[in-house]
Amino acid sequence: MASAVRTARMAPRLSALVRPAVARTTPSVCQRAAFSVSANRFKSEVIKETEVPVSVYSPDAKGVASGNSDHFSIPVKPRQRAPEPIVEEDEEVVPLEEKVYSQLPKTLQKMSVHGKVIIITGGARGLGNYMARACAEAGAKAIAIFDANQDLGDESAAELHQKTGLPVSFFKVDVRDGSAIDAAVKNVVDLYGTPDVLVNSAGIADSNIPAETYDPAMFRRLIDINLTGSFLMSQSVGRAMMAAGKPGSIILVASMSGSIVNYPQEQSCYNASKAGVIQLGKSLAAEWAKYNIRVNCISPGYMDTALNKVPALDAQKKIWKSLTPQDRLGNVDDLNGLCVFLASDASGFMTGSNVIIDGGYSLY
Repeated sequence: MASAVRTARMAPRLSALVRPAVARTTPSVCQRAAFSVSANRFKSEVIKETEVPVSVYSPDAKGVASGNSDHFSIPVKPRQRAPEPIVEEDEEVVPLEEKVYSQLPKTLQKMSVHGKVIIITGGARGLGNYMARACAEAGAKAIAIFDANQDLGDESAAELHQKTGLPVSFFKVDVRDGSAIDAAVKNVVDLYGTPDVLVNSAGIADSNIPAETYDPAMFRRLIDINLTGSFLMSQSVGRAMMAAGKPGSIILVASMSGSIVNYPQEQSCYNASKAGVIQLGKSLAAEWAKYNIRVNCISPGYMDTALNKVPALDAQKKIWKSLTPQDRLGNVDDLNGLCVFLASDASGFMTGSNVIIDGGYSLY
């Protein structure tokens, strides 16, 4: 049977070998040489242009085509690689004022978080801190930062308040502690009212550890923080929204690692935790749509945060950039616009989505 299949596949090739010869005109040596020189000349002209000749033909005063023409050349400058944008660590944060908001077109008003109470976990530093700043700029009524780091959390909350004048609170909360989360969320409700938005960006990353040597205790810790923490925060804030009969938006920060396998580092356990966050977000979105609570995920690619700015990762960062179409890592503020959009009423018909923002890495 296999022999018959092979014979059938080879039949077209064999028939091609026994076709009658067809007369062809073979170009002379001179013709081939001329063609070669011509092709090389045209190729050379395209590559080495230093100016672009321009001819402009203009109608006369009556609008009738004429022989009037102008000829000139435009100099061509070699293309230069665009510099990577630089984000200043101590940049100004200007909140959206009521007067300015009232003058915005309706579409831009919907794209703000004007008057919303927002809880941001992992907001003491990095991506979470920049998303907190973005929400402040976009008109938040009050911001509550949840983080396990007391010193950084206090410092970040004080700084954001000083820069914006907005009510900002810090709660030292470990996202693995459901009781502490419930107490903190209740206090947010007492201080500012029921939260409108939860941005859950708290998480850790264990990387460059082969699965066969990965400590099970480390795996449980990673799952507890990344996945269980996402559930406990969503559950507590979701309950508060339901109790108040208030619509809301929950944003879970997952990772492109929940959809693809990273290279060259080995990090199967981290990838699994983020895949769980994405599926959790979809499932909660389906369950809580009846309460008008939307749940969406942001999946960042490789971000140039402080945690990645270590010499030990330099070699891998070169590989990450080479595999990213935009040829760079994400800046710490590259999630800001998406975060504000998902928190705002502009995304009111959007739930259960996982938005990958990775410079194109997952395209390859």
